[in-house]
Amino acid sequence: KQVNHCGLSVRFLFSFAFFSEKEEKLKSQETEIDQLKKQLQVKQVAFSASLLDYGAGDTGPFYTERTLIFKRVVTNIGNAYNKHTGIFTAAVKGVYHFDWKVHGYDNIRAGAFLYKNQHKIFAAYEHQPFGVVSASNGTSLLLEVGDRVSVRLWANSRTHDSQDHHTTFSGHLIFTM
Repeated sequence: KQVNHCGLSVRFLFSFAFFSEKEEKLKSQETEIDQLKKQLQVKQVAFSASLLDYGAGDTGPFYTERTLIFKRVVTNIGNAYNKHTGIFTAAVKGVYHFDWKVHGYDNIRAGAFLYKNQHKIFAAYEHQPFGVVSASNGTSLLLEVGDRVSVRLWANSRTHDSQDHHTTFSGHLIFTM
């Protein structure tokens, strides 16, 4: 009986090539899954903070604008907000939404600007001769990786916070670009 070694070699090479191709495809899919997991983690960005960590007190007035440092952080998914500087830093290019509120009383205005990097975007402002005032605003911004967003107290204005957490700054990623 004669054995056809040539046919076995061809079948072996074909099987080897088939399984090598499948192995390459599997490795590629695993890499793609890992990349999607990383993107999903970056897509989860949200923070919310109030001005004072505890107690009650005023911030301001100052002669110049001051970045407000919101110390009581209740949510910071993605760690994009820095409670030591008061600055949010975008980790991924995308559209983000921000809200801020300032609270005041008596005859001193309550006002704050939202800044993107060094540019004023919008203001929240209120002033009346007596009583309690509050002002708030919100916006959606297209941010690049590394863009910085903060809230700055207007010059010669004051904001108040207490255990009720009236003065706040919040933001979240809506979608990536």
